[in-house]
Amino acid sequence: MVIKRAVIVQAKRTPIGRENGILQRFGPHELLAPLLQQAASMTEYKVDDVIIGNVVGPGGNVARLSALEANLPHTIPGLTLDRQCSAGLEAVRMACYLIQGEAGKCYIAGGVESTSTSPFQARAQFSPKRIGDPDMGIAAESVASKYRITREMQDEYTLLSYERSVNAYRKGLYEQEILALEEINQDEEFLKVRPIEKLVKRARPAFIKENGTVTAANSSGINDGASALLVMEENTANEQGLKPVLRFLDSEVCGVNPWYPGIAPVPSIQHLIERNKLTIDDLDLIEINEAFAAKIVACAQQLKIPYRKLNVHGGALTIGHPYGASGAILLTRLFHEVQRRKKLKYVVAAIGSGGGIGVAMLFEVVN
Repeated sequence: MVIKRAVIVQAKRTPIGRENGILQRFGPHELLAPLLQQAASMTEYKVDDVIIGNVVGPGGNVARLSALEANLPHTIPGLTLDRQCSAGLEAVRMACYLIQGEAGKCYIAGGVESTSTSPFQARAQFSPKRIGDPDMGIAAESVASKYRITREMQDEYTLLSYERSVNAYRKGLYEQEILALEEINQDEEFLKVRPIEKLVKRARPAFIKENGTVTAANSSGINDGASALLVMEENTANEQGLKPVLRFLDSEVCGVNPWYPGIAPVPSIQHLIERNKLTIDDLDLIEINEAFAAKIVACAQQLKIPYRKLNVHGGALTIGHPYGASGAILLTRLFHEVQRRKKLKYVVAAIGSGGGIGVAMLFEVVN
């Protein structure tokens, strides 16, 4: 039996804005629709479905609404899913498995978040009271405490990530990822680039006042944004003259104690590479969502990931974390970065979610 292979042939994202910032006038369907139009225009093959991750609403099947807003054919149904912060990555994962299972040959998958227009004033419950339902900042402190990640280690990584993000912006690397929304063509963070060394050093603990290590400076913000990827069956893409860039190989989803969601990428990546007879040394690039510096440092230590191959152009600590879109943004970054490098073979994207869920996806670079 010949396994159908899913490949990514296009990936774009919107600029990322702060909550009530430059994207506040766009609802989630308005953020997403231009990305869907762009992806659909790449292929003559019919799009089987649009699969979108979304966390803070408004509900009502954002994927379907966005597809209609984008003037895609009415025959494309639309599916919206919620796996908290890993929802965007899960959407791509689902599309890949639908292709492997021969349910379809062409999907647009990704995620969207408009915190500015969300109708919900408080977050959803992640975990039952008998276990405890920590806010994500408290959970980051739990990870820092359990894995002995000091404030200094977190701040050091934060400054590294910021430097990488600013360098990527100045080199125009983010421009390759971004599809402009009307006149908005860059992330809000870079409308005014400012040194943050003093800010990081002086920031006070934000969640645990006594002996706290997690601050507003070494945490991501609350953001708006979207990302969408065109995922196709490999032979179908080749027949249309489209160039596959990333070939899906495998994925893993794991659950951990809800008090430590930031460490969830660790077992997901471990199981994934062990099953495929790989090691961290075999992975050329790894993207793990930077919700908190504490989790990145802990994951890097537990998996023995050198920083030189981890989040090489920064991430959410600088440009922001639009919940349901962030997993798809990780893959969008990898999609463009592997095309700038030579002789890469394997890359991984991973993310942890509220409630203690980790999702990891393994791709082979198509040369």
